[in-house]
Amino acid sequence: MSTSKLSVQLYTVRELLTEDTVGTLKRIADLGFTQVEPFAFLSFGDDLGRGLSEAGLTAPTTHQSFIGGDLEPVFEAAKALGIETVIDPFVAPERWQTAESVDEIASQLNAAAEVAARYGVRVGYHNHAHELENTIDGVTAFEYFESKLDPAVVLEVDTYWVAVGGHDPVALLKKFGDRVVALHVKDGPGTTETKDQVAVGQGSLPVEEIIAAAPNALRVIELDDSRGDRFQAVADSYAFLTSKGLA
Repeated sequence: MSTSKLSVQLYTVRELLTEDTVGTLKRIADLGFTQVEPFAFLSFGDDLGRGLSEAGLTAPTTHQSFIGGDLEPVFEAAKALGIETVIDPFVAPERWQTAESVDEIASQLNAAAEVAARYGVRVGYHNHAHELENTIDGVTAFEYFESKLDPAVVLEVDTYWVAVGGHDPVALLKKFGDRVVALHVKDGPGTTETKDQVAVGQGSLPVEEIIAAAPNALRVIELDDSRGDRFQAVADSYAFLTSKGLA
């Protein structure tokens, strides 16, 4: 098992991955990564498993929409690939407006966790900005949501989108504690324009403080988009985090 805490969200290199799944995974491994985080992992068929195996990579986490869907095939497939945590990456903004609606999301995740446990898998949720832009019972909808989750449900905090949503990612991570098993580590000016994102270490986010606030969490490098070459940004991000002793 890898001792590195670094991973990379494969959505960052989605075009390359779609064109050549196996070859792109080998290129990522050649950068020094031992772990990756797939997205919509069911859509890649056998190529993903073959690519991971040939590149010597593992996928401890993955993104896959499952809330409100057919759960058994998702968790069965995750188990087959050795994926430990299946993270739903998006629930629409309109569902984060009321306590009743957020209660329902939490209830769906809690129920999914029971199904996942039968396959030795756990479930989690990944935020964007909209979960932090509305207040319920005096806290953000995201914090309210976290308070309604079963202990078996984990979080992957996208620290960039927390900042875009107007909140301090360091403070939020400290509040959530061990519930946070993974971070999306990304950088830029903290705007809603995804093309503004840059390699980790080249923007304005307090990356070292963020990681220190969740020291045990997996550090998943991601760029939703960029004005430059995203594969190069992944390489630069890896180099920066490694140079700072954060790998």
